[in-house]
Amino acid sequence: MMKLAVLAAAAGAATAFAPVQQGRVSTAVNGYENELGVIAPTGFFDPLNLSKNISKEKFDEYRTAELKHGRVCMLAVLGYIAPETYRFGYDIAPGVSTYDIPNGVAAIDYIPALGWAQIIFFIGAVDYWGVLGDFSFGKPDLGDKEEERKLQELQHGRLAMLAFLELLRHDSQNFVSPGFDGYDNMITGLPFIYGN
Repeated sequence: MMKLAVLAAAAGAATAFAPVQQGRVSTAVNGYENELGVIAPTGFFDPLNLSKNISKEKFDEYRTAELKHGRVCMLAVLGYIAPETYRFGYDIAPGVSTYDIPNGVAAIDYIPALGWAQIIFFIGAVDYWGVLGDFSFGKPDLGDKEEERKLQELQHGRLAMLAFLELLRHDSQNFVSPGFDGYDNMITGLPFIYGN
């Protein structure tokens, strides 16, 4: 394994100084570079050309999916971090308390079938009916800041998608090789949350 890592590093170093063919950069306008979510420094970011030659309805469908995935990842990041500091203490299945289930990837093997059924049913119900309800209580009157808040939600969702992927990567690596990073806890910058 170590030889493979050294070989990969050597190959990467060798290609770093190889001449690179300069490609053409397309400046074609596709009609979506003024949509909400286009910000500096990336501008309209579509490296896979998914928005090329699509209708406005299809673009709106993609944007809705991006917003939905961003919201799910915002909750997933909270769900990853919250059990590090607090447990609710209810039984996820008869005789299995949330106190007994480890955090992160390690929890997959510990959650019983009834627990998985609850999780899948809840996610399916929310996805099928769209929302848990439309509550008018707590909705702020944004006035002229609505566009700004929508942009912020898109940006926070994008950041949460990246954050969740990194949490999953780090936790999976720590699951396979415990203590690879030399830390006992996932959240290392705030030792007081663990009572240290």
